Amino acid sequence: MRSPRRCSRNGCPRQAVATLTYVYNESTAVVGPLAAFAEPHTYDLCEPHARSLTAPRGWDVVRHEGEFEPPPPTTDDLVALAEAELHPRTPDRI
Repeated sequence: MRSPRRCSRNGCPRQAVATLTYVYNESTAVVGPLAAFAEPHTYDLCEPHARSLTAPRGWDVVRHEGEFEPPPPTTDDLVALAEAELHPRTPDRI
């Protein structure tokens, strides 16, 4: 089973619930709900980091006003969980 995406901030172990995108030509940082897929040049953030993000002087921050929620499990996650329940691993015997 895949592990959930983690916050991009150094040393932060929390699960990501938001995605930060910089719009350079408009000097704007956009913090929205977690993107469906991790993309280059975007940053996944946990809720505390998404809420407290500040932008460089002269830049605007556009922030999602609703709640940030973890993404629902994917079909792959659910299949892996079901298989783990049906076929539990047994420790290797020596």
